[in-house]
Amino acid sequence: MSTATARMQRANRGSHFRAYSLHGSDPSQLDPFMGVDHAWMSAPTFPPHPHAGFCAVTYLFLDSETGIANRDSLGNSTLIEPGGLHWTAAGRGVIHEENPAVPGSTAHLLQIFVNLPREKQNAAPFALSLAPEDVPVVQRLGIRVRIPLGSFDGVRSPLTPPTDVTLLDIALEAGAELALPVAAGERAFFMPILGSAELDGKGFSLDDLGAPILPTVTAATTHTLAAKADGARIAVFIGEPLHQPVLANGPMAFASRESLIAATAAYHRGDMGSL
Repeated sequence: MSTATARMQRANRGSHFRAYSLHGSDPSQLDPFMGVDHAWMSAPTFPPHPHAGFCAVTYLFLDSETGIANRDSLGNSTLIEPGGLHWTAAGRGVIHEENPAVPGSTAHLLQIFVNLPREKQNAAPFALSLAPEDVPVVQRLGIRVRIPLGSFDGVRSPLTPPTDVTLLDIALEAGAELALPVAAGERAFFMPILGSAELDGKGFSLDDLGAPILPTVTAATTHTLAAKADGARIAVFIGEPLHQPVLANGPMAFASRESLIAATAAYHRGDMGSL
């Protein structure tokens, strides 16, 4: 089976935010995901901003020096602690903001954008949170798999998001190997977080800015992740493609132009609220 490799881009903003950004040039390349930023943030970087038509998901790695203070126009105010996850289902529109809880300390995170099924894109916005201690963990010799979303090895995250996707935070000690099943009809892609790894014998790391993407297949398959001499951390994203149009206007994206125009007008009217 051939494996595509998407290029990550460095996306820094000033001295307090640096990131490796993965956004497919073809919207179907990562479907049902729309993009991922692997970031380090130590000061407020983005002012309050709208989202509509999809979901904004924040996951903090365990080595994060501080949490993330998340607030939105629904009245939610949440501290995302290291190892925890927060899912904002923007639906027809919401305003939110995220900043390091302790300015000057560095939050190490994934900002993940997940598409919504077309029939849910105009639903009321809502938020889901998962505390670090509630994230399931599968431990094997030399291997730790945290499961903030979806499932692995019969163990499932307690969250039920509006788009069924899997996120695995995998730590492999030097020489460790992990068999990773991918169900029929699903796509998987892999983001290097630390160290060097191999997928089915082919290497990838942050040094080469490569992120392997597996094509969707009609039969279930199993792939092998292996760490090289220095060990590795890998984020794995799995989901069934939605196969729907993606029409975007900055932080809003819908399957229809009419919905995109309506959400843009609602934002300018102030219908999404404020912070």
